[in-house]
Amino acid sequence: MRASWKTTLCGILTIIASGITLIGMPLLDSDPLTVANYEAFVAAVIASIGLIVARDNSVTSEAAGATTTL
Repeated sequence: MRASWKTTLCGILTIIASGITLIGMPLLDSDPLTVANYEAFVAAVIASIGLIVARDNSVTSEAAGATTTL
């Protein structure tokens, strides 16, 4: 979370929000017919991992810690 804190924060918040809306709310609902959507949660977590490891557009490669190979 060093140089690309914006995309990392978005990824973490997406995991939290999708966990609450797709897993937590249906499990805590008083309606027994409501089921948690685990497939959508897994898809959201996979997409969020992409955000966590992504680099911000405003961050240079050198600031992100990339090295040059010659």
